[in-house]
Amino acid sequence: MAHSAPDSAPDQLPDPNGPALPGPGQGPAASEPLITQDDDSLSEEYAGALLVTLPQAAERFPIVALCGSAGSIEALERFFQHMPAVSDMAFVVVVHLMHGQRSHLPEVVQQFTNMLVYEIEDGMRLQPNTVYVLPPDRDLSLLSGQLLLLPPGQAPGHRLPIDYFLQSLAKDARARAVAVILSGMGSDGAVGLKMVMENFGMIMAQDPLSAEYDAMPRAAVATEFVDFVLPAEELPAKLLEYVRQPPQERPNAASRVSDSKPTNALQKIFLLIRTQTGHDFSLYKRNTVFRRIDRRMNAHQIRDFAQYVRLLQENAHEVELLFKELLIGVTKFFRDFEAFDALKSYLLPLLRDKPVDALVRVWAPGCSTGEEAYTLAMVLQECLDELPAKYLKLQIFATDINSDAIDYARAGVYPPNIEADVSPARLQRFFTKVEGGYQIRKDVRDVVVFALHNINKDAPFIKLDLLVCRNLLIYLSSELQRNLLPVFHYALNPEGLLFLGPSENMTGFQSLFTPLDMKWKISRRNDVAYSLARISNFSFSLSHRATTAPIISTPPAMHTTPPRKESQFVTLIQKMLLRTFTPPAVVINQKGEILFVNGRTGRYLEPAPGLGGMNVFEMAREEMGFELSGAVHRAHLHHEDVVVDNVKLRVEGGFQLVRLTVKYLDAPDDLAGLLLVAFEDMPTSRRQRKQGPQPESLTRDSVVAALEKELQYTKNRLQTTVEEMESSLEELKSTNEELQSANEELQSTNEEAMTNKEEMQSLNEELMTLNVQYLSKTEELSQAANDMKNLLDATDIATIFLDNDMCIKRFTPPVSRIISLLPTDLGRPLTHFASNLRYQGLVDDVRQVLSRLVSIETNIQTHSGEWFAMRILPYRTLDNYISGAVITFIDITALKNLEQQLQASSALAESIIENLRDPLLVLDRDWRVLALNRAFGQVFQVDIDQARGLPLAQLSRGAWQLPELQQALRHTLETGEGFDDLAVHTRLPGLGPRRLQLYGRHIVSGGTRTGQLLLGVTRIDE
Repeated sequence: MAHSAPDSAPDQLPDPNGPALPGPGQGPAASEPLITQDDDSLSEEYAGALLVTLPQAAERFPIVALCGSAGSIEALERFFQHMPAVSDMAFVVVVHLMHGQRSHLPEVVQQFTNMLVYEIEDGMRLQPNTVYVLPPDRDLSLLSGQLLLLPPGQAPGHRLPIDYFLQSLAKDARARAVAVILSGMGSDGAVGLKMVMENFGMIMAQDPLSAEYDAMPRAAVATEFVDFVLPAEELPAKLLEYVRQPPQERPNAASRVSDSKPTNALQKIFLLIRTQTGHDFSLYKRNTVFRRIDRRMNAHQIRDFAQYVRLLQENAHEVELLFKELLIGVTKFFRDFEAFDALKSYLLPLLRDKPVDALVRVWAPGCSTGEEAYTLAMVLQECLDELPAKYLKLQIFATDINSDAIDYARAGVYPPNIEADVSPARLQRFFTKVEGGYQIRKDVRDVVVFALHNINKDAPFIKLDLLVCRNLLIYLSSELQRNLLPVFHYALNPEGLLFLGPSENMTGFQSLFTPLDMKWKISRRNDVAYSLARISNFSFSLSHRATTAPIISTPPAMHTTPPRKESQFVTLIQKMLLRTFTPPAVVINQKGEILFVNGRTGRYLEPAPGLGGMNVFEMAREEMGFELSGAVHRAHLHHEDVVVDNVKLRVEGGFQLVRLTVKYLDAPDDLAGLLLVAFEDMPTSRRQRKQGPQPESLTRDSVVAALEKELQYTKNRLQTTVEEMESSLEELKSTNEELQSANEELQSTNEEAMTNKEEMQSLNEELMTLNVQYLSKTEELSQAANDMKNLLDATDIATIFLDNDMCIKRFTPPVSRIISLLPTDLGRPLTHFASNLRYQGLVDDVRQVLSRLVSIETNIQTHSGEWFAMRILPYRTLDNYISGAVITFIDITALKNLEQQLQASSALAESIIENLRDPLLVLDRDWRVLALNRAFGQVFQVDIDQARGLPLAQLSRGAWQLPELQQALRHTLETGEGFDDLAVHTRLPGLGPRRLQLYGRHIVSGGTRTGQLLLGVTRIDE
């Protein structure tokens, strides 16, 4: 490893695994990392905490990852030439190196800097002012400031060492992490820098215009998480400016808010975002919001918070950028793959209990760009593969508030670097290789429905078997978390699963869920009642309003029946009889309340003074109060009639004897339990009626008798009152219980109504989501239909689409030249139409194609003389099902006419050659005999039919195998120049030696040489 500095001797250098050299202002190295707790457990106040203000130690220095690929050597040179030797930072160089070869990169980098340069060894601890270079064929990880080398998990060509290290760096160094993306090919690092951003690190990238290869910097800039984009030589100055600023003085959003006036600047930012995007971030954790704002302010070099608010007010694009910054879009396939393995073990029992053809519903809120949603689809599909005897349908709802992310997820196209997260087997099964990466297969995309949805204000998806909300709650305030967990409980089916992130918990709602896996936060829904009305700020719950009016019970006697429709005469007679023969009476209840009055009762009852009611005990004359109270009490208690005679009623000039009758009513049912009190005058002697009041005797006996009577009366009244009180108490208790029961029923009814409304809202939300999906599909289908129509019109090919019953489904306009079809003929069988073809086997051919699933091709002619190439094929759907047949007719009339012309020309040529008197031969380019005339056969005694196809050398037993003739023919074939008067000597079978005079020509057709030769004989001498 290269560890020598230009000005230092090797034996004076420190051991890279030993204690750190203290730099300026540094103390001894600590043994633990700076930040070991999760960021979400930090205080809600920002506290100026990109770095904790503790005494500087070796573990507190920033860690800079210099990442690149092709062309990065030049970028590293320009970077280190402008980076001082003492910067209180550690530099880790991670570049793509050649597989299987030793790297000389440490020696090369050492030439650019005075810092110590080491090739990383396993277990080496980071020190400031030092450069560490990754060796080839190793993956690098960081744990508590210690560098760990691991064997590569991917094959060469598929490795992503930059992404691997940046993810480890982000988790370990958190806010101290700095990622620098330099020149390189591909997109390695695009995923890792998202993790650095999520953990509040700083990200820089080389300006793509200054990079030798700009693919890697452009991929980093495209993520929109890069803080600074500068040429390589300007990156060190910006990095030093960021690092050398003391942590307690480093400007941050929290301090800027506290120093700014007015103090509601943060609320203004929330208002601007909500006005432009419709989303409210006021319930996000404040430290998270502050850090995201701080990143945008640093990008604009703005120090004053109020100035940034003004920038937002004047620049709508910056509001959009801040909105996207607040959307933590950090995700990847199989994030924490061990968690998904654990999820599968709990999903399998749930799926086994599902009935056949059941629907498995899953919701993944905060899906970002869709990697996690598709991961769930793959995991569920693998679970279903382990249940071969059961068919289940999958429906996954993936939602987010970022419309760009939803559009990206719907396309399902991802860069090649997903090979680091998805196994080769899954890539082959669930993905299709496309230009620039991989695309999710259509059958997987079809089970995932992506939709815009705000989990804070939109109705949830319900009746779920699985709800996956990982690494979303950690960014929300505790109040919003308390609101969402009961919503999750409401949305899940009994025994449904809730899958949270490793840093999330269910504090305060342990009764709603049963933990199954504490490490990976997998829980099962408990079947306990929980009213969503208890949730504060639950925007999609019903408002509580009184929907029922109090019920006033009306005594049965007051329910009067409608008057009988009788003549006035009968009504008058009935009233007269009632007045004449019916004594005055009242109908009361057990409390004495008068419900009905008959006749004149003024002699016996009189209104009580004050605001009294219609109560018989209060209105009864004083003389008869005792007897009336006692009689009513006995009649009610024993359910019998009570008659009291000789009740003295004081009248003018004396007394009147009255019979008091109390009748208990038990029929009809409407009057049951009521009492009828009748007052009837009894015969009274004149002496008793006119007898005035006697002077009261003051004797002892008379006084005692009067007191005893009054005492008895008081006792009876007291007993009656006590019983009435007890009865009233019992009634009150009963009424209270009834009211409580009615109240509970009303609450239950109200909750059911609220639940029904929420279900309707959820169903409406799902319908809207599906509607959007269907609209998108409809647009795609419309576009595909338009493309298909234009394609068919452009080809001008007559095409007929048939179903399995040979009924016409669709046809193109050129078909009318063959079969007379109209648009109204769709759906009619092909056998109903007569064609213009001189061909009777069309229907039989279609039947053969449908039965044997083979194609048929033939040339046919119409009665008008046109020729068509007919082809009949099975109609196959995308799912490889046969759904009819397709008949195409391609016009080949011109070809047929040309063929006939060629045949006619050939026949003419043969006729001309045949009639020439000179012997002639036609040879091809291989000197085989194509044709010869009758004169040649007669002169040289050759059978014309046997000679066709023979090589010239074999003709006449080799008599034509002459060197000078072969040379002349070869010259004519190569140059196209013929020859004349070529004299040759040969011996002909049956003729003997002969001298021949020959000529040759290259046959030309349409100005083009055909490769055929014409050989003629002009003279034959012995």
